Amino acid sequence: MSSILTWSIYVIVFGALGVLALRDRAKAKQAVKVAVKSFFGMLPILLAFIGLIGLLLGLVSPETIVRYLGQEAGWWATLTAFVLGVVLYIASLVSIPLAASLLRAGASMTTVAAFITGLMMVNTLTLPLEIKHLGKKMAWSRNLLNLLFAFAIAIVIGMVLQ
Repeated sequence: MSSILTWSIYVIVFGALGVLALRDRAKAKQAVKVAVKSFFGMLPILLAFIGLIGLLLGLVSPETIVRYLGQEAGWWATLTAFVLGVVLYIASLVSIPLAASLLRAGASMTTVAAFITGLMMVNTLTLPLEIKHLGKKMAWSRNLLNLLFAFAIAIVIGMVLQ
């Protein structure tokens, strides 16, 4: 399934690039330059996080992960993962593989879902910027609603997929 999705994305991206190249060769060349520059700009961070995840999973046994993040750990693990997700700022490019590694190591679906939804939906790090551009009331309202929805979504995901 993921192979079909991956190839579909490749076809769409390279198809769009082909259409752009036919219409304006200079813009297509510029787009490729920007993409390559972005890729190599992110590569060191991505490799560092992959190494860190590998090191962490090598040092922490699956039994420890199950004990603290597994089904038996209960709501405390889910709440802790949710708070970490809300507070940390990790790019989705890194957080999704981290979540997959935690699941393979024995973490519960609810706990991992709480971490990911908190990470993606609530932006505590960007709150000052949001307040500046959206206003205090709107920024706080958005983050508080996202906080509630993110936790609710994590619980539903855990109930459905567990």
